[in-house]
Amino acid sequence: MECEVCGNDYDKPLLIEYQGQEHTFDCFECAITALAPKCANCGTRILGHGDEAQGQIFCSAHCAGVAGFSGLRDRI
Repeated sequence: MECEVCGNDYDKPLLIEYQGQEHTFDCFECAITALAPKCANCGTRILGHGDEAQGQIFCSAHCAGVAGFSGLRDRI
């Protein structure tokens, strides 16, 4: 099956259903490129839960703070 990101035709693809749609990838890197959200401040791909504020997602409380949101903490 062909990866939707890089086009590689791979015999052991990752088939991922996300938000009601099925996706085909040849590796986790391509899946992350296609599906992981980007931090609203720095643009890095968010692989964990991230921090959310007013409908935006951030990679860290620091980036949320730079964007003007306070009260989020990276560590408790």
